[in-house]
This record gives sequence, C-alpha cells and structure tokens, in this order.
Amino acid sequence: CGVGGAWGGWSLELPAALLPHLWHHGQALLLCSSWLQNMFFLVTNFLVTPAQVQGRCPEHPSVPLANCWADEDCPEGERGTHSHGIKTGQCVVFNGTHRTCEIWSWCPVESAAVPSRPLLAQAQNFTLFIKNTVTFSKFNFSKSNALETWDPTYFKRCRYEPRFSPYCPVFRIGDLVAEAGGTFEDLASLGGSVGIRVHWDCDLDTGDSGCRPHYSFQLQERSYNFRTATHWWEPPGVEARSLLKLYGIRFDILVTGQAGKFGLIPTAVTLGTGAAWLGVVTFFCDLLLLYVDREAHFYWRTKYEEAKAPKATTNSVWSELALASQARLPKCLGQSSASAPTATAAGSQTQTPG
Repeated sequence: CGVGGAWGGWSLELPAALLPHLWHHGQALLLCSSWLQNMFFLVTNFLVTPAQVQGRCPEHPSVPLANCWADEDCPEGERGTHSHGIKTGQCVVFNGTHRTCEIWSWCPVESAAVPSRPLLAQAQNFTLFIKNTVTFSKFNFSKSNALETWDPTYFKRCRYEPRFSPYCPVFRIGDLVAEAGGTFEDLASLGGSVGIRVHWDCDLDTGDSGCRPHYSFQLQERSYNFRTATHWWEPPGVEARSLLKLYGIRFDILVTGQAGKFGLIPTAVTLGTGAAWLGVVTFFCDLLLLYVDREAHFYWRTKYEEAKAPKATTNSVWSELALASQARLPKCLGQSSASAPTATAAGSQTQTPG
C-alpha cells in the first residue's frame, strides 16, 4: 500500500530575533522521508540563532562546567558533553552576572531559553489530508480511502466523520491531537509524537462496500525537537549560518489490513482439519478419563458392558448327551428293540405284533 499526505493553513509569528514572518503550510511541514517512511513533522515552535560565524566567544552559563572564576577553571582543549565548542583556556565575561569559559565555536552560541508560548500556535487549525491506497493482490482488489469525485472543492470543505463522510480523510490538527489523548497547547511548546493507524478490514463477499478504512490515534511522545541550519558565505569568504532548533509534532502513519473471501477448497480443508482434530481430542479424553482420572472405574462401567456366559447345571448336561446318543443310533437297532418278546404273568412268551 502507499501513503501520501498534504497540509493546509497559514500562521503568523513574531520572534524577537527576526522580523514578522508569515509561515505557509509548505514551510511548517518537513517531510522526513530520509529518516523514516510514512512520517511527517509539523513545526509548532522554534529557537533561532541568526548570523553565526566561527570564532571565539563565551560559553552559555546553562552548560555544565561552563561557569568560571579564573583561567584555571577552563582547561584548554576540554570539551564537555553538552558544550557548544572547545575551551580555549580563558575565563571571560558573559554578561553582568556571569563569567564563563571561552570556547572556539559557532558564535554567538545558542540560547537555552525556549519560547514559553508556541510561536506557531495557529498550526492547530491546519488540516492534514491522508491519502492511502491498499491492494490485496491475492484477490486482485485495490481501493483508496479517498472518495472518487469530480467535485474539485469536495476535500476543501469536508472533514472526516466515520458515519457521514468516511471517505474524506481530512483531519484538523487540533482535533487529531485531542483524539490521541493530548492537547495541542502542551505538544506545541516542546513537541511530541502522534501515531496514526489506518486499518482495513475487508469482507470482499459483500463487494466494494464491505471494505473501508478505520482510523485510530495514539499519543506516543511528549517531547520532540531537532536542529537544522542554513549556510551562506559573507565577504571576505567567511562562512555564516542561521541555526534553527525546531519543536513540533511528528506524525507516524501505520497502515494495516486484512481481507477475506469465501472459497470452496479452503472451506473443505478447514472442515476436514476440524474433523480430524475432533477425533484426536476424543482419543485423548478417553485416555484421561479411563487411566488418569480418580473416577476411572465409573467411566469404565459406563463406557464398557461386560458380557458373561450362562452357568450350565449337571442334569441339563446329561440330558443333552442322551439326546445326542439316540440321534446317532442306526435305524435297524431301533426296530429290533421294539419287537422283542415280553414275558407274561403265566410265564409264557407272546409276540408283540410288529
């Protein structure tokens, strides 16, 4: 995806060291693409040290170890962590109340006094236009967060509102800082950092209407500044510069997104995987309940039913054997036994008719 931005607004400042100056939005904005991508810096306050040249001058009293009473307090060649230059070994007068070590540096040295009120206080009324285009190559889908309109004045008069103007990415700086949880007056004096997140959550089954950006803001830092200088040459060949210490608000833009669309093959794979996991879960549950749980004997009786053979008696066994033996006798033996003579009471034999 790509992110672009544009500013709009004017501000008038009256610093003591310079003539009244009208700041255009192009001057108040520094696009710091060489530092970080998708980052903008809005100048809200600054400290200017004009017409510096290289030479000898007193160190500022606010610098540690800069105050002195004699030359012995200023070792030649020494340079402190916060010093503006290299000590020459001389203790000189800074003003009517301070004596400081002389240094070799850009002179006069920068003052430590920060303007109590932001010089570009009107920057809170500037507007920020964020243009972002997101592309989901897997679905061959691309969309912009800005409304496609033929009206050239639409973005000049609209402001972002989630329900009524979701495709007007124009934000007032003061409102944006308030949404992040800060106040513009506090951040404008010493600077700060605000994070802007653009999140796309797209349901492509519903078409283009199911994909829109959502914005969120977060206060990341309450102090931010850096220095920059403009150099030129003065006769006879002397290099000079104007040093600017810039305070302002850094805006970091982060774009995230996800998109989804129904597909038969992924759905089938998901269902199959889920069914396989159900089988595995059932197996492990049985292991735990039947072998690990304290009530395992109860689960055994519930899950399994023990089958036992019926008990056989002695009489029934002999009866089954007799029946089996009769079934195996030849037929002739059965007939002869049936026609055998029988004795009578008188002692004579009679033949039973066959």
